Amino acid sequence: MGSCHQLSMQWTPVCPDMHPDICLSLLLTLLLLQVQQNASVQEIQTSHENIVKINSAGEMMKCSAAMDILFLMDGSYSVGKGSFERSKHYAIKLCQALDIGPGKVRVGMIQFGSSPRLEFSLDSYLTKQELKKHMKKISFRGGSTQTGLALKYVLRKGFPGGRNSSSVARIAVLLSDGRSQGNVVQAAAQLKAAGVVLFAVGLRYPKWEELHALASEPMESHVFFAEHFYDAVNGLYTTLSTFAVCSATPPGCQVETFPCERKTLETVKELQGNFMCWKGSKGYSPYTSLCPFYRYNKVYRRHPTVCHRTLCPDPCDSQPCLNGGTCVSEGPEGFHCVCPPGYGGDPHCAPALSLDCSVDLLFLLEGSDALTLEGFLRLKSFLKRFLQTVIGSNSPSKVGLAVFGAEAQVEATVGRFNGDLRALLQAVEALKPFGGETRTGHALRYVTRHGFVSEPVFADVTDDLPRVVVLLTATPAIDEVVEPSKYARDREIFLIGVGPDSLKAQLNNITGNPQRTLTYSAPDRLTAKIPELKAKICSVDTQGCLGQAVDLVFALDASMGVGRDNFVALQNFVRSLTVQFDINRDVAQVALVTYGRRPATVFGLDAHETGSAILKAVGDAKFMGGVASTGTALLHIQSDVLTVAKGARPGVNKAVVVVTDGSGGDDAVVPAQRIRDSGVSVFVVGIGDVQSERLRQIAASEERMISVPSYEDLKYFEDVLVQMLCSEVKKAVNLCKPNPCMNNGTCILSGGSFRCQCQGFEGPHCETRSSRTPSRGDRPRPAGLRKKSRQKKNHQELLRHYKLHRRRHAA
Repeated sequence: MGSCHQLSMQWTPVCPDMHPDICLSLLLTLLLLQVQQNASVQEIQTSHENIVKINSAGEMMKCSAAMDILFLMDGSYSVGKGSFERSKHYAIKLCQALDIGPGKVRVGMIQFGSSPRLEFSLDSYLTKQELKKHMKKISFRGGSTQTGLALKYVLRKGFPGGRNSSSVARIAVLLSDGRSQGNVVQAAAQLKAAGVVLFAVGLRYPKWEELHALASEPMESHVFFAEHFYDAVNGLYTTLSTFAVCSATPPGCQVETFPCERKTLETVKELQGNFMCWKGSKGYSPYTSLCPFYRYNKVYRRHPTVCHRTLCPDPCDSQPCLNGGTCVSEGPEGFHCVCPPGYGGDPHCAPALSLDCSVDLLFLLEGSDALTLEGFLRLKSFLKRFLQTVIGSNSPSKVGLAVFGAEAQVEATVGRFNGDLRALLQAVEALKPFGGETRTGHALRYVTRHGFVSEPVFADVTDDLPRVVVLLTATPAIDEVVEPSKYARDREIFLIGVGPDSLKAQLNNITGNPQRTLTYSAPDRLTAKIPELKAKICSVDTQGCLGQAVDLVFALDASMGVGRDNFVALQNFVRSLTVQFDINRDVAQVALVTYGRRPATVFGLDAHETGSAILKAVGDAKFMGGVASTGTALLHIQSDVLTVAKGARPGVNKAVVVVTDGSGGDDAVVPAQRIRDSGVSVFVVGIGDVQSERLRQIAASEERMISVPSYEDLKYFEDVLVQMLCSEVKKAVNLCKPNPCMNNGTCILSGGSFRCQCQGFEGPHCETRSSRTPSRGDRPRPAGLRKKSRQKKNHQELLRHYKLHRRRHAA
């Protein structure tokens, strides 16, 4: 007792105004309630985990024995036609698992509302096909819910068409909402006393109290819910197997007991208060009084119970899918794994880590004083493990190594150890920390200039593989990283950042895309990131539309709505996009148009032949100010940019990307439709609080529209836009859209090519006025005269036939 008092004294700070013993008692009570609540939550979670297994077992269970099963179907208005049809579905599916036959299972049905009606007797249909066909034809009758009359009908008539043998089990399955009118308990008791096993299956929101009173004992084994279809089927067959009526349990499965619950919808009467009302009667004067006011609410009630169900072992129970893979069961024995990116080397999601993509790969390893020796060795160990896992003797990628601290140094040029993994690993082992401060920005600029310098194989052949720098760091940079990163990306170098979660924001600024940032929560989690890093490296190999022919026009909003500073962000956005295309006359051509009230062509499609020239030319775009007119810009692009005379190529897909704040899009719907009708795809990038519906009308589809929250977030949507462009320009080309024929020439498709039909002009595209003057006889007759001439000839021909017929008739 003394120890309890001492313990209670320790809790006085929690409830200082109470006696210590009372305080301790209260706290222990609260703790016990919390434990009970957690236990109940765990029970519900456990039951939900078993739902899939219950459903799966319900589909496999079959029942083959001599049984007479009589369905008592509630067809009253309280159930309704919809629930009646669902109860028919339940009965049909239940019968599909029964061994229907003369010496096995026989099925009959009675529908009841105001009165019972025999739909068919037990000996009417002795095959599943006949039974299913007839059950589907049964129609809803309606009426009041006279369940008691239906039970008395069975007591009086017995099982119609039944075999009346002690060796044949008699089973009645009542499907009802349990809202009977009249006494039903006595009739049900007499029926059960006569040896009938009575199951009660609830429909809609049943009154469970009545169904519990009607069903055979034990109640939890004979009451089910039709809405949980496979659970109800499983429960019924489990009960039949438990009481040796039939053996429905599949091999290897067993009956388990666990908590479950049933719910229903009940009307609750709640007193809202007393209000002034008038009262009176005939012959007396009315008077005022206080009257109670009630509100009737529909509330859900949950009824906890115990369920007995058959559960079969699931092949996914052993968690066969590794590395975060999702196991999908395929019956009692089969399964397949849905694997995350970077995995799938075998059916269990083993790492599929062969670096089979072609890239020039440079690892930039931090070796500053801010990083401990242990941290440097951890990064070096990760790099060795990565190379051992993904680099093979036939790997098409070439690898280089660099270390940085206050300065940076390339320790192994890209491709130096190509095909020699052992020498590459020895080079990694020989890496030493550089020391000094963490100058990440300086290191990025250094490796951009010196990390990929190599001798060409031939004098006129250059290495055009994607260039990738993987930054392995663990401490924050002390210098600026945004500009050096942009410097690298502008020179077509893809940056991938690997570091702890604390550096995520800085790594996002370096890579320019969160999809190329890889972080880990703890140092021991770094090795698990190998498959993800491999996937990010190889995704670079498919970035952009390298090798894909396209005529691409950017239309930049240079109005006051965008602003001078934000216009610079749009220029940088275009630069970052163009590096993902193979710029030359035979592959990708890019044009740039800026617009305010009026548009201006900064450079046309045929103005520049290299990516570096375009990156420089984008800087020549001028901010205009004023209001924006996107429609005028689109008309200008159609008539003065996407033309054969200005460099547009027939047989090449064409796309226009409009980048705007949306303020000038009111006049753009019709011009956008015109340019789309000519075979040009229109994409819209809306920034900030834009009129999304208007921009969607310009793009014609949400699949061609991107909404960006702010100008600072543009860099995060580069890959999304490039993927949209790539999927569009890879589609089949209509060679006659836009019309390659000039001067109103007609484009005619011919096989896999086209030809221009010219009027007064000549040349492949009708570009030159014809110098030949047709002779008088060669001049084509006007269409109206040709039509009149044909009509005259037809009339003369008919007249000649008529005269010939008259002569023959006279003769």
